[in-house]
Amino acid sequence: MGDVRLQDGWYVNERCTNCDVARQLAPGLIGEVGGRSAVLRRPSGETELRQIHAAAHACHTRAIRPAAGRLDTAQDPFPLALDDAVSLCGHNSPHNAGANSYLLRRPDGTAMLVDTPRWSTALAARYAALGPVTDVLLTHRDHAAHGRGYADRLGARLWIHEGDLDAAPDADRVLRGTDPAEIADGVIAHPLPGHTKGSVLFVADERYCFSGDSFYWSRGTGDIEVAESVTWYSIRELAASLARTAARLRFEWLLPGHGDRRHLPADDMAERMRRLAVRTRELRPRPVDFTAVRW
Repeated sequence: MGDVRLQDGWYVNERCTNCDVARQLAPGLIGEVGGRSAVLRRPSGETELRQIHAAAHACHTRAIRPAAGRLDTAQDPFPLALDDAVSLCGHNSPHNAGANSYLLRRPDGTAMLVDTPRWSTALAARYAALGPVTDVLLTHRDHAAHGRGYADRLGARLWIHEGDLDAAPDADRVLRGTDPAEIADGVIAHPLPGHTKGSVLFVADERYCFSGDSFYWSRGTGDIEVAESVTWYSIRELAASLARTAARLRFEWLLPGHGDRRHLPADDMAERMRRLAVRTRELRPRPVDFTAVRW
């Protein structure tokens, strides 16, 4: 299939991998058509123009293009504030499976990266200009490609779990076992083997849950879901992890690597996590199938 264009407007080219990132950032403008993203209509007004520029600058294959073909760097909105403490980094990397990454600001003026965007010295300088970045937290092996580069450039510590250590063997800090660990004031690491052996959740201030690929918000189901069709290690281990961990978690923001984000009251999130743990116990191993993910 060739480029899908709107005459004199934006289009999505054949590099699209149907990862859903653009649809998260430009809902109603970009939708799924024939198993990939497509521009549904021209953006109208400043808000929609900002949304489609955000989608284009986040896309890991740079498949979203204006009619002129070249993206306008002056319209790059990233890091894009989600609230006063967390920003979405954008610039998703093809070497990190196209995953979202986040910048978490701390009360003392420092910040942490949770997973990373594509590697760029300019992007690293952009984060450094916002204040000291003390840590790069890797949720799991699939998102580890640029961790060392950002940690070195920013003078930060690189974290990973021992279960995925071969993806970042030069990490500065290694999480071990399955017990929660406080890695900084107000920031708790919850090992959650399942998607991979070394998957980890990072929860900050009982407000933000950076879930990696362990679970996400599905617009299709209107609930928190696990990517049962893309579980590399063990769906049964993921069920055991959720059974052990779900009741301990307290958060308002769900911030995954893949799948949509969601902000809800903490009690609502807690009940949804309880139900997710119950549902996941009923799942059985299945072949990996990216097309079966319920975005």
